[in-house]
Amino acid sequence: MPHSTGRLAVASIPPMQASEPHSTAILLATFGALVAASTLLSRAAQRVGIPVALIVLGVGMLAGSEGLGGIPFEDYHFAFRLGTVALVLILFDGGLNTPRSAVVLSLKPAAILATLGVLGTAMLVGVIAHGAGMPWPEAVLLGAVVSSTDAAAVFSALRGSGNRLKKRVGTTLELESGINDPTAVILTTIFTGTLLDPSEFSLARLARRIPLEIVTEFAIGLALGLGAGYAGRWVLARARLSIAGLYPALTLALATLAFSVPTLLHGSGFLAVYVAALVLGDGPLPYRTALLRVHDALAWLAQIVMFLVLGLLVFPSRLWEVAPLGLGIGVFLAVVARPAVAALCLLPFGFTPRETLYVGWVGLRGAVPIILATAPVLSGAAGAQRVFDVVFFVVVVNSLVPGGTVRWATRVLRAGTVEPPAPPAVLEISSMQPLAGELMSFYIEPALAVAGVTIADLDFPEGSAVTLLVRGRELMAPRGTTVLQEDDHVYVFCRPEDRPVIQLMFGRAEGDDH
Repeated sequence: MPHSTGRLAVASIPPMQASEPHSTAILLATFGALVAASTLLSRAAQRVGIPVALIVLGVGMLAGSEGLGGIPFEDYHFAFRLGTVALVLILFDGGLNTPRSAVVLSLKPAAILATLGVLGTAMLVGVIAHGAGMPWPEAVLLGAVVSSTDAAAVFSALRGSGNRLKKRVGTTLELESGINDPTAVILTTIFTGTLLDPSEFSLARLARRIPLEIVTEFAIGLALGLGAGYAGRWVLARARLSIAGLYPALTLALATLAFSVPTLLHGSGFLAVYVAALVLGDGPLPYRTALLRVHDALAWLAQIVMFLVLGLLVFPSRLWEVAPLGLGIGVFLAVVARPAVAALCLLPFGFTPRETLYVGWVGLRGAVPIILATAPVLSGAAGAQRVFDVVFFVVVVNSLVPGGTVRWATRVLRAGTVEPPAPPAVLEISSMQPLAGELMSFYIEPALAVAGVTIADLDFPEGSAVTLLVRGRELMAPRGTTVLQEDDHVYVFCRPEDRPVIQLMFGRAEGDDH
């Protein structure tokens, strides 16, 4: 088996060519080619319903030491660090885009899924893995590693696929994936210890230790995450940076601090960074639209790079031995364990049977289990490599079975909702400071009273006006004689105190989830 420090092999290149900047150019060319291939293939993958993450993972495997690329890579430490950074970026972006209404609506069911749901899933998978022949320490570690849903996979499936879900269903899935990593991390850490020292595997001891550590890490992570979020609001409001491009750098610094400080204090950094982003996103942000776009781009880049590196870690020759076990556990997790646990967790919250089944089915696994599985390997625990290889199959099966059928499940289980089409053009105001005025867009539906009415006949509050009209592929300058037609997208400027009146006339503003 090839071993390396995670660098590209350049031994066959003549010394002059291997010197800088040639070696850096080779590294950047390889990186660019892999990212470009992954990005372009993702378009085709979405058309046929294959998750983007699985395509990128496949590209990484093809580029690896046993693939066409022949890149020798087995640096688990680098992969763990890179995966942690990527998850911080993905969770921060997810929190920024999660409105307060989603938290209020779905916090209770999401919290139960993120704690009891993760514990229940880990137990069921552990029992089945032990029944399939794995020793108890390895079996329960495997259950812990695959127990949580993956934020990157869930955000990608729900936001990147064009699915528009019923609000409570979608927000429960997203919120759960944003806050359930701490439980899985705690379980993985504890059961890695039992793998290193099987004498520590005591049910009584574990029953005392696990709840205490979960409560402690959640409490520290939540408290420091809230503190980081409100501190970030205060800093952003007073920074007065002269260059707009510096604001994403500042929010990126806030994200890294929100993760690292709680982690150093034995709290959950993953929970803290997500909560900090929730608080920041709920408040006024300078250059808000541009800022969100930057973090969205960073999150997608992080996801692509993370799956590429994890693909490089996989050695196909090692997988055949654990293929039957991995496939069996992967199917059990997707078809039995997750739906059953989700049904029990959601029972008190009034979800319909279709909604419950949908939440259970779309509990996607992605990079998080693979990243968690690198921790036991780094510890040198016996059997850790086998757990890592089994986890790979679990992730692949989960990506193909529930992950590849999200659109189908949305349609069959009627979890989707009808939303107005997005406007073909976007008009926005970018400002460093909050302004005493709002620009909102509205979709003109046939049922609205303003449909078929001229602008001059509308009773606008003083200081309010229609500023732009988008009709099909045309941008129109509205006049008093302009008639609002169904399927138009209308941009209205108004003062904050007049917002209720404007919404009474035009309905809910497009993209107004906050």
